[in-house]
Amino acid sequence: MTAAAPAKSSPPEAELQFDVGSTDDSLEQMITLFRRHGDTYRVFVPARRSYTYVIHHPDDVKRVLVTNHRNYTKGIGLDRVKILLGKGIMTSEGELWKRQRYMMQPLFHRRVITEFAQVIGAANDRFIARWEGLARRGELVNLTDEMSELTLEVVLRSIFGRDLDRLSEQLGGNPFAVVTKEQSRDLQFAYKFRSLTKLVAQLLARRREMPEEHFDYVAMLMQARDKETGEPMAERQLIDEVMTLIVAGHETTASGLNWTWYLLSQNPEAEARLHAEIDAAPEVAAPGLAQMEALSYTQQVVNEALRLYPPGWLLSRRTIDADVLGGFPVPAGTNVLLPLYLVHRHPGFWSDPAGFDPSRFLPGGDGDIATRHRYAFIPFGGGRRACVGASFAELETVLVLATIARRFRLELTARGMPAPVAQVTLRPGQKLPMRLRHR
Repeated sequence: MTAAAPAKSSPPEAELQFDVGSTDDSLEQMITLFRRHGDTYRVFVPARRSYTYVIHHPDDVKRVLVTNHRNYTKGIGLDRVKILLGKGIMTSEGELWKRQRYMMQPLFHRRVITEFAQVIGAANDRFIARWEGLARRGELVNLTDEMSELTLEVVLRSIFGRDLDRLSEQLGGNPFAVVTKEQSRDLQFAYKFRSLTKLVAQLLARRREMPEEHFDYVAMLMQARDKETGEPMAERQLIDEVMTLIVAGHETTASGLNWTWYLLSQNPEAEARLHAEIDAAPEVAAPGLAQMEALSYTQQVVNEALRLYPPGWLLSRRTIDADVLGGFPVPAGTNVLLPLYLVHRHPGFWSDPAGFDPSRFLPGGDGDIATRHRYAFIPFGGGRRACVGASFAELETVLVLATIARRFRLELTARGMPAPVAQVTLRPGQKLPMRLRHR
């Protein structure tokens, strides 16, 4: 544990008493509280009869996630997520998490991810073909549902490969469609989703009985071995990791794409510049990470959308021993919230924090990776528990964006700014009806 600066008195206390981070109006209240109290404040939670601390300064974010990370474990909300995902890499702790992270890290190496560009490209092509017909007929697309379905197809085909078609044919439809059809992430959804673990267990048994060559994440998870014992994952653990990949790989990318398309529809200059860059680049059937990273302005657009609307908008930790954050003492066993939505809009680190300006990520801008505070922009988290699939999400987001934008302009037909709904992920609070314009 690293030493902290001497503590001041207790931080400002919110006038409201509520389960901050867990209520439908948490984001709205936290925006107000940040403006009123600044970088560090605390909220009394009557149900737990304890205080939750909320921090915003990137120095404190770094302390929690990196410098003093051994003093922190996962915080509030974890029990609800465990019902959904079991003890997957998102929810596990300690030695179990270390073992799983080690076994899964190679599955997301750049070389491996590039191989999945073909899966993403094939899904894009199927959606583009259908959109061509909609565009000719002048029909609107419900972008919210379309991006949800597209990203679910990508993640399921990446995980299950050709077994997805077999399962869908056997069961008369995609058994995992509940992920897109039901928006609520309540206990009812969790139990429906967890019931699908039986299908995953059957699929694993079938693969063991009928060995075939597969290139997908199920195959790689089955082949992964513990570095100390050489043992494979336990059956229950393997299933939990599959379920985790489905949810984590779908919801964050779908949310990010929705916000990106919305912001482009409201900023024609940025949209025109993105189109110009994509038009100038050669069209490749299955480009890899390096080719997508060469689309520098497109990447800047994505980064700015993730800055303004990070899908994982809130991180939660709990102190093991007492600590000092923002110059204030934080007792042992205290829940600490890191609202990335507000960290990414911190006026001390971002000019025009609420404005959409992809060029801020150019050299010399306040988003320049060479000069910005590293923990002022962490859409995929930070430290050792940063998202293991971040590179996959980045490739998928840019590839989907570039493929569609090469062919269409998307015009939002609804008026007004969609209010963000801050639940498990940060998503638009209303559907985004779009008109497709051929380019």
